[in-house]
Amino acid sequence: MKLSTVWGENIDKNRVLPEYPRPQMMRSEYTMLNGTWEYAICKVSDSDTQVMPPSQGEILVPFSPESDLSGVGRQLMPDEFLWYRRTIEISHDKCEEVCAGRLRLLIHFGAVDQMAVVYFNGNEVMTHTGGFLPFYADIVDSIQEGENELVVRVRDLSDTSYHARGKQKLKRGGMFYTAQSGIWQSVWYEWVPDAHITRLSFKYDKSPDRLLLTVHTNRQHRHLTDKEGEYTGRVSTLASDEKSYRITIYEPGIYDGTDTVDFQTELIPIMSMEQMGDADFLIQMSDPKLWTPDTPYLYYIDVDYSCDGCYDTVRGYFAFRSFTLEHQNHHYYPRICLNGEPLFQEGVLDQGYYPESLLTPPSDEAMIFDITEMKKTGYNMVRKHIKIEPERWYYHCDRLGIIVWQDMVNGGGPLHQWFVTYLATPLSLMHVRVSDRFYHLLSRTDMEGRREFEREMLLTIKILKNHPSICTWVIFNEGWGQFHTNEMTELARAADPSRLIDQASGWFDQRGGDFSSIHNYFFKLIVLPEHRRAGVLSEFGGKVLKVDGHTMQDSVYGYGSASRTKEELNEAYRQLMDRLRHLMGQGLCATVYTQWTDIEDEINGVYTYDRKVRKIDEGDGLDKSFRG
Repeated sequence: MKLSTVWGENIDKNRVLPEYPRPQMMRSEYTMLNGTWEYAICKVSDSDTQVMPPSQGEILVPFSPESDLSGVGRQLMPDEFLWYRRTIEISHDKCEEVCAGRLRLLIHFGAVDQMAVVYFNGNEVMTHTGGFLPFYADIVDSIQEGENELVVRVRDLSDTSYHARGKQKLKRGGMFYTAQSGIWQSVWYEWVPDAHITRLSFKYDKSPDRLLLTVHTNRQHRHLTDKEGEYTGRVSTLASDEKSYRITIYEPGIYDGTDTVDFQTELIPIMSMEQMGDADFLIQMSDPKLWTPDTPYLYYIDVDYSCDGCYDTVRGYFAFRSFTLEHQNHHYYPRICLNGEPLFQEGVLDQGYYPESLLTPPSDEAMIFDITEMKKTGYNMVRKHIKIEPERWYYHCDRLGIIVWQDMVNGGGPLHQWFVTYLATPLSLMHVRVSDRFYHLLSRTDMEGRREFEREMLLTIKILKNHPSICTWVIFNEGWGQFHTNEMTELARAADPSRLIDQASGWFDQRGGDFSSIHNYFFKLIVLPEHRRAGVLSEFGGKVLKVDGHTMQDSVYGYGSASRTKEELNEAYRQLMDRLRHLMGQGLCATVYTQWTDIEDEINGVYTYDRKVRKIDEGDGLDKSFRG
């Protein structure tokens, strides 16, 4: 049965995801490229890799061809290319500015699954591998007045290779879902000065009243390679020391779910700073308004940059807050603290799938709905499971006030389910430690795949660490592609010392990170806290209820016996909550209920897959103000 959310049913094909995709570094002069493109699919063996074959129709970007909203409804196979084409009009005035060396044109891709080659007017301007990470190309050398041709060639090996794929599988079923491919996050271009800001970086501190801002520009470095983490087609060399910066910070605000457009609020300056030369700014206040789920204060910031007669301005935001692990009141067990105070984190597992669009949220309103409904259920935390969302999702978490545990996207070879699922469950509960050097059993035999995971983990942290709502990096899940766990933990810690780390969610724990992290669906709920690490139940529940007319399959997949009615499901949920309240006194610091929505075969959500029926009632949660 085909399903759709209300946002998919009412989508405007002429206005698809129109909001600026990067709220933490906004510019005023940009053009969204979401909408109708031409497409073609062909065999790799039959294709001229430089030339797109004849169009086979239209595809609605940024929805993958496997999704209903794309208008294609076709699975891309590993031996095929997927091609995209559209045109861009560039005016005479812009071309004159480019020829004078005053302007550049950057094309941004939120995510393309998995391997993309970008052509502009027949010139190859960018290659990129990594189906969940953003990239951009500077195409200033290829533009022409009038009509310009943009072509993207995609290949997706899906689960036949070691590349990051998350829960996608070509033969979907159970807890693995329809594989998608191609462009699945927003595409846009923006005009920037020849000397311009490339990134804002906020380094959060253990103390909630200060942080460090670094303004990165294209005049601070020479060309960087992919391994160094920058994906750009062209970067200027150092040209001048005559650089100046002005920072303006505004009075913070709290924004509710009705504010769906960017920063619709009056901004009142409270602080300004100016600086010449290198651009590091220590931002510190004696009595800042602190970010919490109940008071998600955000400080907006304008950054003005001047160099060699070029002027660039971007708007971002930050918050004052800290996440730490602390022993308080002489307790043996550590507590997870927000701004120095213990806060029990009651979370839900969110995989971010939609029936009509798979991994792509159909609209801003769809993302806002999920987050606001999570809070109504009683959750103050969400675990984003093996997926990197569009940056607007994290923005809404920041401004609406929900804590985020961010998973890294797993890759590696085919999973050995008998080992990483069935055998691992009892071994973890019997405290049997298994080495992470069993590359074959953990599906990490390919050295390049291990190197790629390390690169993409560090890039994920780099791209997302500005978001104040993110509390925890989850490195590995249930042994899927796990390797060198403690080494990966130390790399993540060095890249971002301000967050907590769940190094091995579920099992195959290597005694590192900040949590003793358990998954438990079938046995009596327990907690395994330690003197050094907090005890967390990072997956549990999975209670099943099938709602007729709101499922894609006749089959039912979940954990434990299915409930027959909504009342029966809610009673089973309440019994779980009662058990957790008991465990809070034994050192339990956080929980993650599985899961937010049904997904394909899985019928274990708080909501149905189409978000039309709430199965678990709204509530107050365990105790969000717990002060162990």
